[in-house]
Amino acid sequence: MTSDKGQAKRQMKSAARLYAVQALFQMESSGQTVEGVTREFETHRFGATYEEGEFAEGDVDHFRSVVGAAVNWQAKIDQMTDRALVAAWPIDRIDPVLRALFRAAGAELVDLPTPPKVAITEYVDVAKAFFPEGKEPKFVNAVLDHMAREAKPEAF
Repeated sequence: MTSDKGQAKRQMKSAARLYAVQALFQMESSGQTVEGVTREFETHRFGATYEEGEFAEGDVDHFRSVVGAAVNWQAKIDQMTDRALVAAWPIDRIDPVLRALFRAAGAELVDLPTPPKVAITEYVDVAKAFFPEGKEPKFVNAVLDHMAREAKPEAF
């Protein structure tokens, strides 16, 4: 049986992953710097309450790690994503939310100690949050599985 504390910590990391995808998407669409977007998210999103409801409390350190690594390793992650996608669909032709998701997940696979299977499960859940009715979660699962096997083959 897992403790409530462990459960809360996992939920905070899950929220941080969702925020990281949103932040990376926002950086790409608005041209904001990593400093600007992380400051905005930490000030206005983490645990904030708005009319449309409460934003989850996120793990700020994990959020910073994911966003920072996604930016630092973007070229490598994008190349891995391209290899995982079929040749007809280069990364610049996919949905910008998915591109941000692959960069966040890639950051965990390339630069953080997250077990690959945990990263895949977590980011498939993020895909379900953004695309509750679509085929995207299955697509995300397939692409991330390919990326994980390239980044951390020893885990399989």
